[in-house]
Amino acid sequence: MAITQAIANAFKKQLLEGDANFASGGDKFKLALYTSSATLNSATTAYAATNEVGDSGAYSAGGGDLTGQNTSVASGVAIVDFADLSFTGVTLTARGALIYNTSSAVTNAAVAVLDFGGDKTATSGTFTVQFPAFTTAAAILRISG
Repeated sequence: MAITQAIANAFKKQLLEGDANFASGGDKFKLALYTSSATLNSATTAYAATNEVGDSGAYSAGGGDLTGQNTSVASGVAIVDFADLSFTGVTLTARGALIYNTSSAVTNAAVAVLDFGGDKTATSGTFTVQFPAFTTAAAILRISG
């Protein structure tokens, strides 16, 4: 089992078919956390509960809503950002995450797999997924020609 950071191939197809709207007020996106037993990679097509971390504190199956989405284009690179996401009062260990689209057109379709590079743990505390800077070199989603 392995989690490999990637943009989902299914998401690339969604973009070409106009099925993803990252504008503020557009589609709704979520982030689910997974254990090291999960297999997530570019071939992941949709959210599934298999090997998702268990319910604890503010974390429940399906994960949390991503908010504060923002888009921009600079130097020929389109970028997307989200606000950091925190789950409070949790005891969990996560190895990675899946960002997925919960809009009606593409229900639970995979967008991106995040590999944390190792197990990350919170014990009776707060687990925060901190997104990188909203720049063309670092944003969580970047598309360039």
